[in-house]
Amino acid sequence: MNLIRKIPRVPKRSSRWRSQAHCSHVRSHACIMCGCCQPGMIEVAHVRMGSGAGMGQKPDDWMTVSLCRDCHRRQHEVGEETFWRGFPLEDAIREFIATSPKRAEIRAERSSRG
Repeated sequence: MNLIRKIPRVPKRSSRWRSQAHCSHVRSHACIMCGCCQPGMIEVAHVRMGSGAGMGQKPDDWMTVSLCRDCHRRQHEVGEETFWRGFPLEDAIREFIATSPKRAEIRAERSSRG
């Protein structure tokens, strides 16, 4: 018996921009929602709204903000639109990018994508 030819898997997205240095920079700040700054409690939260990432995909690492463990959990429980309602999220992301050690790389990557 001959096997049926396998259909090549097409990736959902070519690649996402990743940076441990940028994530460490984001994690070094207090929670942008409640102000918590306990060591070990701050997490990098990826923001999917406006990122172009589909279901089951993480956005690029520049689409991150600092949240404490409790706020990050709540973000996932209530959903992003509800969680971020009324919060200047775009300004926060822009500030993290502007102060990132990888800001030039982020700007170049964003420019190359149009």
